[in-house]
Amino acid sequence: MIQTLLINLLQIFIGFSGGLAVGAGFVAFITVLGIIPRLIQLSKMESLIKVYSASVILGLIMGTYFSFADVTLQQPVFALAIWGIFHGIFNGMLAAALTEVLHVFPILSRRIRVENYLLFLLMAIVFGKIFGSLFQWTYFVR
Repeated sequence: MIQTLLINLLQIFIGFSGGLAVGAGFVAFITVLGIIPRLIQLSKMESLIKVYSASVILGLIMGTYFSFADVTLQQPVFALAIWGIFHGIFNGMLAAALTEVLHVFPILSRRIRVENYLLFLLMAIVFGKIFGSLFQWTYFVR
């Protein structure tokens, strides 16, 4: 009985510590990339900085809850499509911010000598991501 309790407490401690480490790394990653300030700057909505911050915090809390809870939301396909669009927007902005910070595409286009075809390179990456995601969801998920 006591041994089971100690093992459960150890598992709680390890899980909480791991969650803090991953969360701190994610927040540091978002902070270094400057995604939130860049979004505020691009949208010219400096007055809504608290709304942006609250949206990020609420999104992280909801995402964490839905990841661990056994919740099934019987939603129509339309609602799931909107949910998927929000996921895609977030992941796309995260990837775009990372590439903007690292200047990946200008360096890549110079290295492989396709400076004049940078738009085609970007469109190939975008369409590849779209078709790959659709293939994964239609073939592996359903």
